[in-house]
Amino acid sequence: MEAIVAERGQITLPKAVRDALGLTKGTHLKVELEGGRIILRKNVDDAISRARGRFKLPEGVTTDDVMRELRGRAPGDPVDV
Repeated sequence: MEAIVAERGQITLPKAVRDALGLTKGTHLKVELEGGRIILRKNVDDAISRARGRFKLPEGVTTDDVMRELRGRAPGDPVDV
């Protein structure tokens, strides 16, 4: 994949890259230089990341229970009888 540098130094990331990383308008990227390379990293310090670990599950409920509720039974999950 390629990107072209525009007059003001802007580039457009290919749609496949934006989609794969969930980049949308306003997403912050960290820019790093490593030798002759430019490295872009998605800034994970967003609202969801800041909220991680701040909520407690009800007594007796596990994260597996929550994931099963959201996604359904995963292959290999024991079947409740």
